[in-house]
Parts: sequence; C-alpha cells; structure tokens
Amino acid sequence: MIRTFVILGAVLWAAQAGAVTCERQTHADKRYTICEVDGAADLRLFLNDEDGAVLGHFSSVNEVLAPQGKRLAFAMNAGMYHDDRSPVGHYVEDGQEQMRVIANPGPGNFGLLPNGVFCIRDGRADVFETLAFLDQAPQCRFASQSGPMLVIDGELHPRFLPDSTSRFVRNGVGTSADGSRVVFALSEDAVTFHEFGSLFRDVIGTPNALFFDGNISRMYDRASNRSDAGFSLGPIVGVVEDMQGN
Repeated sequence: MIRTFVILGAVLWAAQAGAVTCERQTHADKRYTICEVDGAADLRLFLNDEDGAVLGHFSSVNEVLAPQGKRLAFAMNAGMYHDDRSPVGHYVEDGQEQMRVIANPGPGNFGLLPNGVFCIRDGRADVFETLAFLDQAPQCRFASQSGPMLVIDGELHPRFLPDSTSRFVRNGVGTSADGSRVVFALSEDAVTFHEFGSLFRDVIGTPNALFFDGNISRMYDRASNRSDAGFSLGPIVGVVEDMQGN
C-alpha cells in the first residue's frame, strides 16, 4: 500500500472501488491524487474502436465496454501522442504492436533519455527503462512508451533539477520490482519533474516510475464520480470491472 507515514500533509480523501484505491494526498505542499491498482485487476490500454476511430475520451471507452457488460473503474491518459492521436512511441494493444520502440534521443520530454515503457502482462505490470526493455524483450499484452523516466532503479532521472521553474500538472505510473504493485499519480497542482519524481521515489516507494504527460493530464475514478473532461486524448490506461453488483 501507499506509504502515508512519510507524507507531509493529511490524507484528504479516500475511496475504494473494487480493484482500485484512490487517495488525495499532500506532499511538500503539493496536492496529488494517487491510485493503487490491485494485482488481480483487469488493466488495459485503449486507443481506437473496432472501426479504427480514436476513442479519445473516458466516456467513449465506457461505450465500447458496455456491450461486454464491462465498464471503467479507473483511467488516465497513458502516453504522448501526435496530432492525429497516434502514439509517439512503442504501443501494443491486446498483443498487437501498433508502434515500434523509439530508442534514440529527440526533442521534447519524450526524447529526454532515459525514457521508458509501461508493460502489462498477465498478473503483473512493469515500468522498464527503454534500453532495458529492448534487452529483456518482455512479451507485453499492452504497452505504452513515454518519457522521461521519473525514477530508475530507485534514483531520480539524472536531468531533473531541484530548482527547476518548469511547472505543469503531470501524471505517471510507478511499479514495484516484482510487478505486483501498480500506482498511478496525477498532480492537482503544477509541479516540477523533480517534485513529481520525488513523490514516486520517497512517498509511493516504487523503484521505477514513468512520466505519461503534462498539462493535458486527466483522470477517471468511478468511485468518486470523477471524470475529467477536455479534448480528445491518445492512449488511455484503464482498470476494467464488471457492471454487475454496483
């Protein structure tokens, strides 16, 4: 579970939604929503519908799931994308690769190496640094590449500056070494990369964590009736649950 004893501030709110627990917490005077996913959760990535149209919104994902008797319990944007909403980096959905791994440096946050890949397999999920991902070649059922890495083997990204003035609302994901813990976070205040990476390293306690995006960051949490609205997104990560019973 989330290590609340090191948090500088009170837990403001918590809700339990089956396989997902979300909490609003304050660390170093910045507010965050942190959602931990149970290891048995049905965790997936979503991009297009069966006709190839971009889903782009949490409501659209729910529309696709409804005929299956399913719905989202939790979701957030899950990686950078081009203007047409296609992924900037590696993307795998239900075992089908839609975009190859991009290992070379480039412009923007994605190219601020090291970047990484969020990989979902049966019974576990992991954040890999990109070169480690290529070396280990895990067989991901779902995968999304983004960048930069926030935490790499317990250390902050070497390019993060404590005195940075670049502040945005940001979101990302961290995983435990054994792949059993998957923790998503979204800052409710504008934060630096150093502040956001420190949240995963010092508070959440995941040895590897990956930045998904900034400024456009949005979250869906059914238990708290939260569904952040806005323009169409690219990749979306979500926890799927049965409609029955709630």
